[in-house]
Amino acid sequence: MQKKQDSPDLDKRLDQFDKRLEEMGVRIKDANDLKVREDVFDEITLVSLYKLVHKKWISVIGGSISTGKEANVFYGERNTAGIAIKIYRIRTANFTTMSSYIVGDRRFARVKNSKKELIFAWTRKEFSNLARAREAGISVPEPLVWFRNILVMSFIGEREVPYPQIRNADIGDPEKVYSAILDDIGTLYNKAGLVHGDLSEFNILYGERHYFIDMGQSVTRDHPRAQFFLMRDIKNINRFFKQRCAVREDLEVFYAITGLDTAEP
Repeated sequence: MQKKQDSPDLDKRLDQFDKRLEEMGVRIKDANDLKVREDVFDEITLVSLYKLVHKKWISVIGGSISTGKEANVFYGERNTAGIAIKIYRIRTANFTTMSSYIVGDRRFARVKNSKKELIFAWTRKEFSNLARAREAGISVPEPLVWFRNILVMSFIGEREVPYPQIRNADIGDPEKVYSAILDDIGTLYNKAGLVHGDLSEFNILYGERHYFIDMGQSVTRDHPRAQFFLMRDIKNINRFFKQRCAVREDLEVFYAITGLDTAEP
């Protein structure tokens, strides 16, 4: 399939955006990397970025860190500190998938049933989830600010290079790391009152320790599908580690975390 070319209108908007940033003293690294698909840098996103720059949350905009199912993440800086700029795609994000996590979450009961409003709520939801997890002592990116479909958070990595996903990392002592991850799943559930909801070797970074990332889909313990999501997280972690060290039974871990011991989730 032929790659979709950026429209002349998008090029014009990006050029205008670049000029505005220059006037404000904002540096752009890897400028060509910003000229990606139109479904990322649409009008709403450009205006939102401009407002965050204007409020001095962003002083450098760099190249792409990752491209996920729903969002693109770019490296940036606020003054001299590295940041990650996560942009949820309004045009192409999976509305149905997101709805399954939003529906039943009492924090977002008043969200309007439109794609744009859902994306904005999802961004706010990830900010809230990261803040709760961090307060509970879980190693996650520090959420700094969110606006519309953009989340700015601390950068997890070194020298502008993010730490690798745990599947690609040398984790040294797998048994110790496995135990620590299970402890964090339990802390997230019992202290932060959250279930990650999509935990796997793709959503854990590893540097000097592990870090949970991508918490937009995380739900509260009273969500109707919280126990299902928790068990799925446990199964994913056991699947990844079972070739690397001895693992505990799925249900044993589930019961230890939840305190339930009479029925399967």
